Amino acid sequence: MRNILFLIFFFSFALSLHSQESILDGAEVAKFKEKVIAEAKKTKTIKADFIQLKHLDFLADDVKTSGKMAYKSPNLVKWEYTNPYKYSVIFKEDQLLINHGGTKSKVDIGSSKLFQKLNELIVNSVRGNMFSDADFEISFFESPQFYKAVFIPKDKKLVEYIASFELFFNKENAQVFEVKMVEPSKDFTQIIFKNRQLNVPIDDSVFSN
Repeated sequence: MRNILFLIFFFSFALSLHSQESILDGAEVAKFKEKVIAEAKKTKTIKADFIQLKHLDFLADDVKTSGKMAYKSPNLVKWEYTNPYKYSVIFKEDQLLINHGGTKSKVDIGSSKLFQKLNELIVNSVRGNMFSDADFEISFFESPQFYKAVFIPKDKKLVEYIASFELFFNKENAQVFEVKMVEPSKDFTQIIFKNRQLNVPIDDSVFSN
């Protein structure tokens, strides 16, 4: 009996949370976009800690990693994983620089339109500015705690890798605090940013492999 009562409470609570999320109308979307774009324009650098959760259906628990992210305008991004292993990925111009525990490699992403699109997606998601209707079908939602933008790629090649891309924004400053990438298999990667710092000095050497 106790288990049944718990399940009733759980599903009632889940439905309550879901019902609090509403779709933004045209005027609300325009106002939200304006706020996000204004914030992105004045953002020159970002430093943040992050937690990454990788959900795979065949695993009982999500795979958890953590590290630090650095962004420098216009298009430099570094993901440095520090736990449970050492691994860094740098998006720099038309190159992807990888350092896996001291083993370094380089990928030319300039020769692939798909990699270029993925690079652009990652850079703009960090900045929070990726509202290109030409590339995505976009839906906007609001809850008492956050705004959410859901992006469904139109590019057929990109759809093979990404079913949807979700950005969660703080309501007070329209900054991204969570990114979720859902794969066609319904597995997903969730990145949650912590200790975000804006417009602090970041030397170019940070983005060297």
